[in-house]
Amino acid sequence: MNISENKTVAEIVTKNIKSAHIFKKHGIDFCCGGGISVEKACEKKGVDFSELKKELDNIDEVSKSYDYDSWNLDFLIDHIINIHHTYVEENITLLIQYANRVAKVHGHHYTEVVKINQLFTEVANELTAHMKKEELILFPFIKQLVKAEKEGTVAPNPHFGTVNNPIKMMEEEHENAGDIFKEIAKLSNNYTPPESACNTFRALYAKLEEFEQDLHQHIHLENNILFPKAILLENSNK
Repeated sequence: MNISENKTVAEIVTKNIKSAHIFKKHGIDFCCGGGISVEKACEKKGVDFSELKKELDNIDEVSKSYDYDSWNLDFLIDHIINIHHTYVEENITLLIQYANRVAKVHGHHYTEVVKINQLFTEVANELTAHMKKEELILFPFIKQLVKAEKEGTVAPNPHFGTVNNPIKMMEEEHENAGDIFKEIAKLSNNYTPPESACNTFRALYAKLEEFEQDLHQHIHLENNILFPKAILLENSNK
């Protein structure tokens, strides 16, 4: 983005709604108080303009394409945790703030945002618990399978019997999260805000769409690559 100190916060957000999330992170009001220059907003909040500009410039950086199927499973697990689990953890709080605000301010007129708020809170709680189960139970066991294969040893017997059992549970939870986002997408007219929507309203829908896209990639890596290979690896270790 072409950012200058004199541009107002509102102008930047109007040009690219994704910038709203960066302003929000730094505590800069981009909605009702967005009429001041970026420079003045940074001064008020004690934010380094050059650092803020760097973040804004990188908003639309295109993600690299990787050959995930060729990766070792332990490396793929680390990628899923560092990229996708971290993304979910970092963005849940922001989205709940957006959803609560929009439901409170606009829920009387746009009743769908009240339901969206409820649905996102539900899926956020489910994903938080889901990721902990993966990080504490399933992923460590898959790493044990990888280690056993490398060392030519037999992997220990897990308390859950076979890797199929937690995988089946994770897949069911993935499906439930996907269904909730299908409902959110339907309620939001595929994340299309009303013409009269304020910047917070627009930011909510933009971030929800981004979150769903990340979730699809996240689930793809687990359901279609990690889980089937973990099952094959366990079978070959017996």
